[in-house]
Amino acid sequence: MPRMITAHELRGALLDRGQLLARGWSDRGIRAAVESTRLHHVRRGAFIDGALWGELWAEGRHLARMIAVDRHAQGDPPVFAGLSAAVAHGLPLYRVEPAKVHVLVGAAERRSSSDVHRHEGALPEADVCVAQGLACTTPERTVYDVARLERPEVALPIADAALRQVALAGTEYSEARAADWLQGLHARIGRGVGARGIRRLRMIADLVDGRAQLPGESVSRLQLHRLGFARPRLQVAVVGPGGRRYYVDFALDDVDAFGEYDGKGKYLDPDLRSGLTTEEVLLAEKEREDWIRGTTGRALLRWGAEHIRSPELLGERLRRFGIVPPLAR
Repeated sequence: MPRMITAHELRGALLDRGQLLARGWSDRGIRAAVESTRLHHVRRGAFIDGALWGELWAEGRHLARMIAVDRHAQGDPPVFAGLSAAVAHGLPLYRVEPAKVHVLVGAAERRSSSDVHRHEGALPEADVCVAQGLACTTPERTVYDVARLERPEVALPIADAALRQVALAGTEYSEARAADWLQGLHARIGRGVGARGIRRLRMIADLVDGRAQLPGESVSRLQLHRLGFARPRLQVAVVGPGGRRYYVDFALDDVDAFGEYDGKGKYLDPDLRSGLTTEEVLLAEKEREDWIRGTTGRALLRWGAEHIRSPELLGERLRRFGIVPPLAR
């Protein structure tokens, strides 16, 4: 499975042409290695081991591009923005891998290049921070920009994850910290009347919830909203055997049902199985579901990544189990 990587690791893994030549490579050898995928050409003058590149998630590959851009910058270091800033802050890219690195610049520097998109915009000092050794927009400013300029399927997982970073301390979710963050975001929206994409941003701000644990949960909630369901409660506790707690992803109270986004990682990734076999995980899930259904009297249905590609697909999945929005009955 793909793996995550830190900026520190990438700085050591990224090699400039001069470093390769100093290690005995020739330009001809570099070209041959790139053609054979032994090396990957990250950008002009920057290379990385091809096998390592193939192991990385989209976030890691984009972070490598950002570090290469930062390393080769002339003058002041670039301020990364938009999806690039999201990556620097450890926020997820849902089904998108930017072809270009995004930076925020003044009007005189707006000209973009083949792999760098330079956005013109005001950049108060309070909107700039350092993440993973890179200058970038703050998380709140990043959400503000991403939610205005990107598709909701891309923006909501980023907004949810940014709020989660603020509100979650250990296993406790702070409603007070979440409310403060949302108040700041709404204040920024109020100051941005007339800005491009502000209507889309308002929708994201109304939907954002830091209790979402996975991008697929965020997109599920977006599709449920589009289908006309009431806003679901997230990570709802059901008391299990011996007083233990089972947590359900979605409580669809308007249709008296529970829903779960079923990511395949918990079955396939050994790190997520806590030493259990796939069969043991499946058995535990069945016992959990039987208990929840039996004690609450509610339907509990699952869906996966293939069902949230559109509201229509998720709607069809739910209808198969007799679950439809109240207004559609």
